[in-house]
Amino acid sequence: MDVITSHSNPKIKQVRALRQRKGRLDVGLFIVEGIRPVGELVEAATSGAANAFSVQSIYYAPELLRSDFALALVADQAARGVACQAVSAEVFSTIAEKDNPQGILALGSASQPTLADLSPATFPWGVALVSPQDPGNVGAILRSIDAVGASGLLLLDSSVDPYHPSAVRASMGALFWHPVVAATFEDFAAWARQHGYQVYGTSAHGSTEINQVLQYRHPLILLLGSERQGLTSAQAEICQGMLRLSMHGRVTSLNLAVAAGVLLYDMQAKPRAMGV
Repeated sequence: MDVITSHSNPKIKQVRALRQRKGRLDVGLFIVEGIRPVGELVEAATSGAANAFSVQSIYYAPELLRSDFALALVADQAARGVACQAVSAEVFSTIAEKDNPQGILALGSASQPTLADLSPATFPWGVALVSPQDPGNVGAILRSIDAVGASGLLLLDSSVDPYHPSAVRASMGALFWHPVVAATFEDFAAWARQHGYQVYGTSAHGSTEINQVLQYRHPLILLLGSERQGLTSAQAEICQGMLRLSMHGRVTSLNLAVAAGVLLYDMQAKPRAMGV
């Protein structure tokens, strides 16, 4: 077994370059680290998912990787022709982002869907984020989308890369099973009108507390503003309803991902009505 032990090996340098957005854009690859996330990527690539994923290569450290599942995964992928490269534990520590790494990461690629690929038949309800700032929030919201059985995520006027290592890690594999679409807010507004989506916005000054909502109308989009500014008045104008969360303590707002999770579970739990 050929084991890479040099920090300056070209393959290792390529993996490190993928920590930066420019490196990911240059080669169309992203990093997936950890046993479960790599397993989710492999399953999505072999079974078909919302985005068309593929596994380009796997790097693993035999000294660190003790999981029978992960070792079998490496063997299976190698048999399928995926490049599986062993590296020393020391070298792996230079390409891993997590402390106490599990000893496996994969390089993946994805073909991104567009708004034109989505409709109420394939995307009955989901979340749209306007200008999110934190890739960790994007990943965490995807995890909540998966948990409640929602359809996927729309990133509007966004500079956040959903394949940033923090987003990939926070999604816990949900990224590979739900469409993530980037679009302008204007295109989103036209698409939502065309398909008859009910858009529910959020604001600390929203007219309706969620405990006052008896049912949600579908198809549905939960629209959340940026962490810093929330929704502008122009963005709020396209919403059929503006929701707010009850705040009983001294704080006046919640983290974006936490607020999205609360709202999604409320939408999942309450009766659904169709159309206007």
